[in-house]
Amino acid sequence: MRFGITILPEYRWTEAAPKWRAAEELGFDHAWTYDHLTWGGLQDSPWYGTTPTLTAAALVTSSVKLGTFVTSPNFRHPLALTREILALDDISNGRFLCGIGAGGGIDSTILGGPDLTPRQKVDRLTEFTELLDRLLTTDGVDHRGEYFETRNGRTLPGCVQQPRVPFVMAANGPRSLRLAVKHGAGWVTTGGKADDLDSWWGSVTDLSHRLDDVLEGRAFDRYLSLDSQVYALTSADAFEDAVGRAAALGFTDVITHWPRAEGVYAGTETVLGQVAGDVMPRYR
Repeated sequence: MRFGITILPEYRWTEAAPKWRAAEELGFDHAWTYDHLTWGGLQDSPWYGTTPTLTAAALVTSSVKLGTFVTSPNFRHPLALTREILALDDISNGRFLCGIGAGGGIDSTILGGPDLTPRQKVDRLTEFTELLDRLLTTDGVDHRGEYFETRNGRTLPGCVQQPRVPFVMAANGPRSLRLAVKHGAGWVTTGGKADDLDSWWGSVTDLSHRLDDVLEGRAFDRYLSLDSQVYALTSADAFEDAVGRAAALGFTDVITHWPRAEGVYAGTETVLGQVAGDVMPRYR
């Protein structure tokens, strides 16, 4: 099992930098931040840019992988995103993970435009992912699709990636799961909507089985966000129980959130330290 932690981009850098350094020192394998213009759970909180945050994080760490949790077509164009991915991967010395999803929440309409149906969002995600893949691996891309256009989108021979940055694809439905397996180095899920913890684990089990059907026996990295129903770091025992259940379902990676003082993901760094010191080593 590998372990990840998400540090929300709500802190001034003087407060955020020690958290990113500590994530590496505590032994986390990957550290993430949200890629939203604003997030529904903290609309009144300060909120800083994803790319500058990850760039700064790369400069205060040396080994932990760094990722977007997750980027989406809501406000990203594949060509502009290509430039940011190339820079982040270079500055981090190959440690960048590009989490990608269909997009939802406030970001869906904050810049104007129609609120797409779920089917349209998957259509857009498919075009977005396939174009992003081409731009990172090909020098000079012409594309005119339903949602995006590039005219001689240059990546330049010195920047073309072979292999390219890993995509970690968020997916729940049949089409997005097939897209994840086709283009992703891994799959990430927050589970389905549920009224209680047992129902949520039932949804995670169902999604894992759906992925099995698509994979047809292939090995594939599987990331589970543990905090969608109940915050996993309420105690070391709660975290260990969640990790054990995830491992039994075949997940290779789990992700939790850095504890906040109050509100969503409220917890203590004492529990975080207990988890890093006692629980994580037993599951590696």
